[in-house]
Amino acid sequence: MIEFRNVTKKYKSNVALENVSVKINKGDFVFLVGPSGAGKSTFIKLVLKEIDATAGTIIVRGKNITKMSARQIPKHRRGIGMVFQDFRLLPKKTVYENVAFAMEVVHQPKRTINKNVPQVLSMVGIADKAKKYPDELSAGEQQRVAIARAIINRPRLLIADEPTGNLDPDTAWEIMQLLDEINARGTTILMVTHAKDIVDKMGKRVIAIENGRIVRDEFGMYGFEEALSELDADVDTIQHKRTFRTRFKRGGRG
Repeated sequence: MIEFRNVTKKYKSNVALENVSVKINKGDFVFLVGPSGAGKSTFIKLVLKEIDATAGTIIVRGKNITKMSARQIPKHRRGIGMVFQDFRLLPKKTVYENVAFAMEVVHQPKRTINKNVPQVLSMVGIADKAKKYPDELSAGEQQRVAIARAIINRPRLLIADEPTGNLDPDTAWEIMQLLDEINARGTTILMVTHAKDIVDKMGKRVIAIENGRIVRDEFGMYGFEEALSELDADVDTIQHKRTFRTRFKRGGRG
């Protein structure tokens, strides 16, 4: 679904990404983590073709986007759903109109819009909010609208940029369960987050970036060392620790 081959991105003298090679397969759910300025935003912008790589090759949905012409970029982006921390809903449009607008801009027929929008609103749990405006909704409800808008055109890839950043813990977990359901339906999800608790609980693949380089690519990165240290009092043998380490990296399975 996404493949970086020796990708470097420089902004004048600043190296945002350096010789990055990574592959995200169809159907994966991947967390992209790292400190501010590590290169996460650059990674996402490269996938969306908002910026060009300085060197290397980027494959998205089977196409080499490093060689993509300007005329092809809008079609490329239409195949990717986006969810943001700040929702980015149109304040003067209702919930229904916000979601329908995403279909209108790609010239979907009215009949298709009338059929698909209610179905997606029901799927994300806000069918009863169709006539409400964004300022009449809670933060969690607004994020559900944003997710509905992102998936209404059935993209194969969904990028979520800190989607739980403005939500309380309970609501954040509800949104994660919704994203997990969307992933289970076949959509590949790449999520940028700083929420260590969510990463631990989800048990998905984690790609960590620091100083423009991928430093870790495994399951359940956040919380691993803490969990292992807590077992020190009860685990007496190296073999048991190794077993625990293996199970943790598999997301608790085995």
